[in-house]
This record gives sequence, C-alpha cells and structure tokens, in this order.
Amino acid sequence: MHTIYGINSVSEALRARRRAFEWVGMAKERHDLRLQRLIEECRKLGVPVRFLQRAELDRMAGHVAHQGVVAITSAKQYNDLDDVIAAKRGVYSLVVVLDGVEDPHNLGAILRTADAAGADGVVIPERRAAGVTGTVTKASAGASEHLPIAKVTNIARTVEELKDRNIWTVGLDERGEKSYEALDYKMDCAVVLGAEGKGLHDLVKKKCDFLVSIPMMGRVPSLNVSVAAGVVLYEVVRQRRAAGGASNHK
Repeated sequence: MHTIYGINSVSEALRARRRAFEWVGMAKERHDLRLQRLIEECRKLGVPVRFLQRAELDRMAGHVAHQGVVAITSAKQYNDLDDVIAAKRGVYSLVVVLDGVEDPHNLGAILRTADAAGADGVVIPERRAAGVTGTVTKASAGASEHLPIAKVTNIARTVEELKDRNIWTVGLDERGEKSYEALDYKMDCAVVLGAEGKGLHDLVKKKCDFLVSIPMMGRVPSLNVSVAAGVVLYEVVRQRRAAGGASNHK
C-alpha cells in the first residue's frame, strides 16, 4: 500500500477514483469546513475514515506537512506510452518527456503545470528518476491523479518512438540555438526536459527534432527545471490560443 497526504492530494485521488483506498486518517483536532467536505466525500465513496492524533499522522507522513490528512491507498497506476498518445486533449498533441528529473518537488510542480497547460500526459524513466510518491502527489496539488503518466525504460528510444508517431520532439537545452518562443508549436509535439543540473543526455539531445533555449539575462545560466517547464508549456498554450480555436482543449 501507498501513503498520500494533504487535503488536495487526497481529495483529487478520491475524485480520480484511485484504484483502492484502505482508509483515510484525519486529525482529531481539525473541525473545519474543508475537512468536513472530505469526510463527506469519503463516506459517499464508502472509504473508511479514522480520526487519529496528529503525532500518529506525522509518523505516517514521514514528519512532513500533511494538513491533518493522510490516506492509505494503492500506488499510482502508471500508463504506457500508447495511453499518453491516445489521451490527446485538443487539436494538437502535447506530451511532456522528462529525462531523469530526480527531485520529487520538481516532478510534482511539473505535473501540476502540465495538467494546467492541457498536456496529454507525461513520460518519465523507470530508473534514476523520481516516481509518483506521496511527496510528488502533494507537490502536484493532486494533478498527478488526473494525468496519464508513462514509465519507460529508455528516454532516447521513446523520443524516436514519438517521432515515428509524427510527434515533433522539442528539447530544452541552455545551448540550443533557437529561442523557445521562436518555434511554431502549432503541431503535434513533445517537450523534452532534462535533469536538474545535468540537462538532457547527449543521446536524447541528438534524437530531438529541435533544441531550444530560454534566454537568460542574469548571471546564472539556467532556470530550475520546473520553472523552465512552465515557461515553455505556456508559450505553447499562448501560441495555440492565439491561433483561434487551436487551443489544446477541445
């Protein structure tokens, strides 16, 4: 079983009908409206609720901020690449590919932004990268419950497979010659982002159709990967909305 925590995380997992909830633990001391709504949602779905001392919830959540709510549930069910491609939400495909993001807070923030930007899904590697843990679920504000997330064995091979499916691949690299906003995103595309501090692996860079960069006006050479994801994904949204009717939402 798996532990998720935080009001938004647990609420979104319930809304998304996560496969199995064993029970939801709530702090005895909390009696506010948000918690009452969550209790009602649990009862409506037949999910048992236990009222516990905050110290026990602290232990269950690994002593991180949990807002008085901890759930014992099944682990996140990952998808495969076909599911992500089939989940096309608008006129054009928009897939986010992560080449080894290791920080769970960064992964959670990227998932939250990807969902907000109308991405079809996210692809992560099986090894040497963060998976969807309770920390990621909370950092994503529950967005991880609604996005198809595929785990793959090889990101470079996945980039090739996306290209074979007529999805253009756009790698973000600080040495990319083209600025990110100079590319026309009114096409089926995947945005490929590298690991913290390391960027894209050389083979992944070579496989991408385009390499773009975000101009940096200060002394540091790059942005945090989750911030960079937001910059590029919302440029995709801006262009598609400006095209009139070509938004990534049907």
